[in-house]
Amino acid sequence: MEKDGPPPIYTVKVYHGYGHTNNCTVFGHVFAGATNMRNYDRSNTWQNIVHLVRLFLLRPKAGVPVRLTWNQQQFHTTTAADGFFTFNWSSDHSIPAGWHSVVVDALSEEGLIINSGTGKLFVPHLTQLAIISDIDDTVLVSHSSTILKRLILLFTRNPQSRQAFAGIMELYKWLAEARTEDDTPNPFFYVSSSEWNLYDDLVDFFRFNHLPEGSFLLNQVKRWYDLLKTGKTKHQGKLLRIVRIVEAFPHQQFILLGDNSQSDPFIYRTIAEKYGDRIVAVFIRSVVPKHDPDTQVILKEISKKGISTQLFKDSDTALVHAKIMFG
Repeated sequence: MEKDGPPPIYTVKVYHGYGHTNNCTVFGHVFAGATNMRNYDRSNTWQNIVHLVRLFLLRPKAGVPVRLTWNQQQFHTTTAADGFFTFNWSSDHSIPAGWHSVVVDALSEEGLIINSGTGKLFVPHLTQLAIISDIDDTVLVSHSSTILKRLILLFTRNPQSRQAFAGIMELYKWLAEARTEDDTPNPFFYVSSSEWNLYDDLVDFFRFNHLPEGSFLLNQVKRWYDLLKTGKTKHQGKLLRIVRIVEAFPHQQFILLGDNSQSDPFIYRTIAEKYGDRIVAVFIRSVVPKHDPDTQVILKEISKKGISTQLFKDSDTALVHAKIMFG
């Protein structure tokens, strides 16, 4: 029996993926309805508030067939309960270093295309360094350890009025170009406890501040009733996302950057214990001075594995240390 009515409206969000010829990864979401929410008056505080609330009114769509097209290859999966999908595949041809486009289609039960989304996949050179960075209170002033301050920033600021730490652009630009001699910069992986709801805003912030483009690995989508818990999650999920990156690039050497407002030092210590020969440096920004003594203890443990460590307050200090190490 034919179904009456127009086909459903879905939005297909495809996030920046990563990989190499034998191990490609792209992920995204399917949401019910249209979710284009970028056109608003960013100078209007009230519209900023409305914009943020709408980001948490997303309706993830479970059980939707999705298809990824990669050159002449096609792969199929189905969205999970939270609308999330992941594609892992091997390319049937060698992939040059750099950014490459992918297309993901949401399909009807009959296999017809309902809507499509485009994304990008980054492939680094095997000889390059790779940088894994936290976002909140490492790059972006967020006050993650104080929920009220964090919420005030989220509600009253937009991606172009949020504050980046002084000197962070110069530090990350230098790291992107360290020990690489061609037009393909070192890859950046931005791993955060912030939710996928904030993905577009984070991309806008990074582009506005001229920070290196990279792959984002964020936390599970939250609904409106969890808005007050934004940025709060157990550190195990963040640890697992970092592990996936390190294991996806077995020939890469990694630099880890984070802060001491929450769990980054503990997570990075665990990574250093498991992949000590793959980690060349750990940088921790001091944003909670009372945590500095404990952070120093952890960094000392990490340094015993031959990994360079740095607890820094301002980005210029970290840049000097990076130039000594990799210059």
